[in-house]
Amino acid sequence: MVKKFLNLLHKKGDKLVKIEGDRLLLRTFVESDARSLAELMRRNKYFWSIHEPLHEEEFYTEEAQFKKILESIHLLRANREYSFGIYPKGSNVLIGHISLYAIKRLPYNSAFIGYSIDEKYTRKGIATEAVKEVIQFAFRTVKLHRIEAYVSPKNGGSIKVLENAHFVREGLLRELLYINGSWEDHYLYSLLRDDLRN
Repeated sequence: MVKKFLNLLHKKGDKLVKIEGDRLLLRTFVESDARSLAELMRRNKYFWSIHEPLHEEEFYTEEAQFKKILESIHLLRANREYSFGIYPKGSNVLIGHISLYAIKRLPYNSAFIGYSIDEKYTRKGIATEAVKEVIQFAFRTVKLHRIEAYVSPKNGGSIKVLENAHFVREGLLRELLYINGSWEDHYLYSLLRDDLRN
C-alpha cells in the first residue's frame, strides 16, 4: 500500500492542504482553479441535479466559482471549512470535489462532509477513497469527534460510499431540502472518532 501523508504548505500566507491517497490527490482550491471548477460544474450540471438543486446559469461561470473559492479560502483561514479538488495522482485534471464544512468546536466538535464526482469517473471507487482520506484528516488533523452527512434515500451510490466508510444511518430527516420543485427527505449518517476502523 502506498504510504499516505498530509502535507501543509504555505503560499502567499495561506495554508494549502494536500492529502495524497493511493490513487488520488486532494488539494484545497486556490483562485487559479476557478476555470477548471466551473468546467466541472458545467459538465455535471444535469447529472448532479438528480440529487442536488439545479442552480441559475450564473452559478456555472468562472466568475461565480472564483467567488466561491475566495469564500472557501476565507473559511479555511478560520478553520471552518476545507474544500478539496479531487485529482488522479500525477494529473491536474479535476474530477470532483469534497468538503469538510460547517466545522463546529466544543461542545460539538463536529462537521459535515459532502462530495460530488464527475459523471465519467463514477463507479470507480473515487468517492470512497476521497471520503476515507478526508475522514482520516478530520479525525487526526482537525481533531473532530463526529462527522455527519445528508444523503437522499434515492441516491444509492452515495449511500454505498458512506456505508463503505463505516458511517451509521441515524434516521430520516423529513422534507429537509427543497430540490428542483419539491421537498426531499434525507437520511442523516454519522461517523464518530471511536468508530474509525484501521
